[in-house]
Amino acid sequence: MLERGRFCFYCIFRDGIEDKNTTGLLSVFAAIAAGSVGYSIVFGQFLPNTSTDRLPPLAHIGPVSIPLAVGAFLFGIGMTLSGACISGHLYRIGQGYLRAIPALIGTLIGFAIAFILWNPIYLNFISGSPTLWLPHNFGYAGSLLITLILLTILAVIAVKKGIHSEPISGERNERVTLRGIHQKLVVNRWNPLITGGLVGAIGTIAYLRIEPLGVTRQLSTTARTLSLDNGVGPETLNGLDKMAGCIAVVSEVITNNGWLIIGLVGASLAAAISGNRFKLSKITPVNGTTALIGGVLLGFGSMISLGCTIGVLLSGTQAFALSGWVFFAAVFLGVWTGIKLKLHSLG
Repeated sequence: MLERGRFCFYCIFRDGIEDKNTTGLLSVFAAIAAGSVGYSIVFGQFLPNTSTDRLPPLAHIGPVSIPLAVGAFLFGIGMTLSGACISGHLYRIGQGYLRAIPALIGTLIGFAIAFILWNPIYLNFISGSPTLWLPHNFGYAGSLLITLILLTILAVIAVKKGIHSEPISGERNERVTLRGIHQKLVVNRWNPLITGGLVGAIGTIAYLRIEPLGVTRQLSTTARTLSLDNGVGPETLNGLDKMAGCIAVVSEVITNNGWLIIGLVGASLAAAISGNRFKLSKITPVNGTTALIGGVLLGFGSMISLGCTIGVLLSGTQAFALSGWVFFAAVFLGVWTGIKLKLHSLG
């Protein structure tokens, strides 16, 4: 779905900011809307009474803090420099996008730097920050209503600003043929509303069966394990085991999140080959360096924010966490700043 729907947050934000093509933003709004409906149903089974201080288990509901906003902003700058968000790099590997390799290496380095600085950041800026969950004040129905109203307002603004937007759907009077079905499913970009709706549904199922969607847990786990094996960073990361998000653990085996990443890359490769989109991109010292630097910012930003565009922005907003919306605003500002500074042209 990410490959066929071109569901890369950086590409979507860049198109909207630079090209005034906001069609992709509608897929993000649709994903949040569909996931919010699904999450509210699942939450009702886990925690029917929202008047207590309890939070739904494992949901990505994080503290609203200065590091959250700063990390998201740096993540946005990193996306602009490297050419994609972390999930975008992962699925674009399947398309032959070689810049994703130094970007993901940089991500591991960024995590390692964040581990070294984590304890003072946590003690000074995160430990006392509030964890704000909308259902505590508005219940599930009220939180869902607020989310859908906000998404509707954002969608209306996006449509009005999208003066060069692509049409959401193609010709409706086409004859239904096998070749046409193949063209729509395998070759053409999927309808953004359908893509977003499916991503939201998968996010709900993932949370119900395993854990919320996210793509940084295995990467941060790998970085954490390698760091400790080489004597880099503190052995104890204060407060991290009590926080929700795509947090790092020490593990010598592939986690559930690791299998998700392997499946994502493999399926993207299959989709790209079947649609004749697989092509090895050219990598140069310049674009390789900018990808590496951007990756460092991606890793550092996602660590102090406890996740990325999938884990905090998508899963967080779907879970009615204010931290998800703060991340959304800050990462969009980061991409906007990076584009205005023309950092994307460096690669």
